[in-house]
Amino acid sequence: MTEAGAPRPEDDQDDRGGVRTALAGLTTRGRSFLAAGIAAAVCAYVLGQPGLLRVGLLLAVLPLVCAAVLYRTRYRVAGNRRLSPARVPAGSEARVHLRMDNVSRLPTGLLMLQDRVPYVLGPRPRFVLDRVEPGGRREVSYRVRSDLRGRYPLGPLQLRLSDPFGMCELTRSFSSFDTLTVVPRVTPLPPVRLTGDARGYGEGRQRALALAGEDDVIPRGYRYGDDLRRVHWRSTARYGELMVRREEQPQRARCTVLLDTRGVAFRGAGPESAFEWAVSAAASVLVHMLERGFTVRLLTDTGASVPGDSADGYAGAGADSADAAGLMMDTLAVIDHSDGAGLSRAYDVLRGGDEGLLVAFFGDLDETQAAVAARMRQRSGGAVAFVLDDAAWTREPSGAAGPADPAAGQGVLRLLRDAGWTAVGVPRGASLEDLWRRADHERTAAGGGLGSPAADAAGFGAVGGSGVGAVGGSGLGSGLGSGLGGSGFAGSGFGGHGFGEGRG
Repeated sequence: MTEAGAPRPEDDQDDRGGVRTALAGLTTRGRSFLAAGIAAAVCAYVLGQPGLLRVGLLLAVLPLVCAAVLYRTRYRVAGNRRLSPARVPAGSEARVHLRMDNVSRLPTGLLMLQDRVPYVLGPRPRFVLDRVEPGGRREVSYRVRSDLRGRYPLGPLQLRLSDPFGMCELTRSFSSFDTLTVVPRVTPLPPVRLTGDARGYGEGRQRALALAGEDDVIPRGYRYGDDLRRVHWRSTARYGELMVRREEQPQRARCTVLLDTRGVAFRGAGPESAFEWAVSAAASVLVHMLERGFTVRLLTDTGASVPGDSADGYAGAGADSADAAGLMMDTLAVIDHSDGAGLSRAYDVLRGGDEGLLVAFFGDLDETQAAVAARMRQRSGGAVAFVLDDAAWTREPSGAAGPADPAAGQGVLRLLRDAGWTAVGVPRGASLEDLWRRADHERTAAGGGLGSPAADAAGFGAVGGSGVGAVGGSGLGSGLGSGLGGSGFAGSGFGGHGFGEGRG
């Protein structure tokens, strides 16, 4: 951002001050010269020495001339600041480039620069630049680094000018500033069956096409508000009820990342706290799902959804994925603990329909909130929960803070698993990459095979069952008899009328 020559309001007042401002900038040397010149002039007048009077006038006029020239030229210096990059992960460095241009016809004296930065980014940088010729420029740079997320202002830039004789120093503050955004660290995640392919291509798509042809549509029951032009009359005549075309093949899978920000769920603070781990993990999953082709959204316990601009609240399709990732990362950069005590608001948002894959990061859950979280599973095609034991994260290595209650943590995990979640406990200092693989293994072991064709095509399926899945609640059921090693698949058709059976 360019720090142009527009003065701050204080500088306008300095302009009205005029001579007083220039005299206030006299250094100790300048004041000494002025005092010596006045004293010499007085002595010359008293003693009648014309030669001493000329010396006194020279000593007195020199600092005044330097102050006047410096005062007139201090707004003839333009500044520019550039961040590279403007958004960095926590723990990474960014470089700030400063450029000073002398746009006047006179050379400058000594230039002293000081850029105002928050102390969390490091010490305030100071630079001394030699004389800058007319039309010339000088460039300097410094590095900033923060282990804490947030938005940090850089500036305003303060410029101190000095004349070549050191008689006067004047300070100018530019009015503009830039913002450095420190986003959470992102951990690369391996492609596991939790995610799969967002568009339903591959093996899952082949199984879906075995039930409905490439150009066929999948009908579903009529819902209030559906366009009557989408009524599928052949299916309506077959099943005796009004059926409409879904027209969702191939479909783009959705993913909701739920982040628990309740203050009562996370007691620690700092870059190594459980809350910071959860924020970083949520950012990693969001980026990973966008790279896999999913449309994603970030949801918090307060019910706030990001990006939330489209009709369904999801973003990430096509060229918008970079903008969606930037928006969600900027949100996570400044997210903080909420004052809420429950997850009911997030549940109200989730119960609006099929949410696709749900990945949640929970803090401490009591029985009531664990029950609310368990009910969230009913509105998702697949659900994975990472539950952080906050007591273990806040306990000192020596155990001085008291032992955690492992039974309570296991009870929460058991409740979530019974509801269909793939629930994984997160111990202190755990690696998200390892937990991501562990969640995939637990989902596969609990499912006993593959889920539904549509869910498996997107890389997720029902958890905790026998491998039987459902396609988006449309009434078309299908399952694999014995997982990968089964003898075939059998499907029960629409409305109990039967769709036929297959033999492997």
